[in-house]
Parts: sequence; C-alpha cells; structure tokens
Amino acid sequence: MLDRICAEFALEYAAYIGVWGYDAPLVGIVTYPEAWIGHYASQGFHKLDPAFLTVSRAVGVVDWSRLQTINAFERVFREAADFGISAIGLTLPLRGPFGDRGMFSIVFKAPEARGDFLHNDALSVLQQRAALFHDKIMRATATLSVVQNPCLSGREREILQWIAAGKSQTDIAKILAISNRTVEVHLRSTRHKLGALTTPQAVARAIGFGIIHPK
Repeated sequence: MLDRICAEFALEYAAYIGVWGYDAPLVGIVTYPEAWIGHYASQGFHKLDPAFLTVSRAVGVVDWSRLQTINAFERVFREAADFGISAIGLTLPLRGPFGDRGMFSIVFKAPEARGDFLHNDALSVLQQRAALFHDKIMRATATLSVVQNPCLSGREREILQWIAAGKSQTDIAKILAISNRTVEVHLRSTRHKLGALTTPQAVARAIGFGIIHPK
C-alpha cells in the first residue's frame, strides 16, 4: 500500500511507524532500501532521528528543513544520503481514537517535487490516506486486538464497576474485604490492559467495550 501511495504522489520513499500504547511495540512499514533499514537499526538512529523525535511532540506537519539546527540532523541525514535518500521530506503526526499514535514520513526526489506536492494541495489528501493507513494497521495488529477485546479478571471488572458507581478505593476495599493496596494493584492491571493512563479513562473504555455498565 505504501508503494501505491508513493506512486500516487510521486514520492521517492514513504515510511510509517505506529504504536498502540506507551509501552507497546512499534509497528513499522517502510519503502526504504533494505541496506538503509539495516544501517538505521544497527546505529540506533531511532534514538537520534530528529524527525522521529520531533513528531512525537508535534501537532502539525513537521518539515524536515526546519530540523537542520538539531545536532543529530547532520549525522542521520548525511548517512541517509550515502544510501540515496534525500533530506527533503515531511513527517505527519497521527493520532487515533483509542490512544494509538503514529507518524507518516515522505521523501521527495528533489525540491521541485516537494514544491509541486505542496502547490497542488496534495498534503490534505495525503493526510487522509495516512490516517486511513494508520487505522487499518492498528486494527490489524495483535496489540489492538488485545486492547479491543481485553481479558479482565472477574475481580478487575468488579472493582471497575464499583468505581463507575462512584465508590472510592477505600470504599471498595471495605466492600470486598480486601486491602486498599490490593484494589490499587487491580486498578493498575486494568489500566494496563485497557491502554489507559488514568482510572477514569479505564472506566470509560471498559464501558465502551461493554465490559462494565454505568450505574
């Protein structure tokens, strides 16, 4: 599918990286040469790549021309050039409805190609394509399958149901005759399984998945 996108928009290369949660494994699909992929991984460039690091905090499109003042830019992109990859590109941040996120990078053959791309308003179309691509990949991954069908224990569901009913952790501990710490351990587990950062978010997702029901 990335090859078709490259052909449609006259791109040299395209790269996609997506992740379900903050501690989930990355899903990567790229059209870069195999030699560069291996070199990138062996050098640990994912820890240095200014496009990769900048887009994680960005809300808009990241133009690579604005990254040249970052120290690692020279090293990463100079070595990329040795593999025939230009430094003329854009990276689009992606955000999904379930807390998933990703990035979609495109590389142009020359400045003229970049100019034509932006002049023809192709960016908005590509953003739609990238969002659909991200959604398709996330729905196909095992991590998303697990989160969309989370396996909570009976006790975890019970505690979340009490939280949804407005009970505090102390109240729940007394109702279930367990320690407050045990309640917190179960809540931490449910947050992890549901890919939630907070307990209210876990409750909302559990209701959305039909695991518990609002009172």
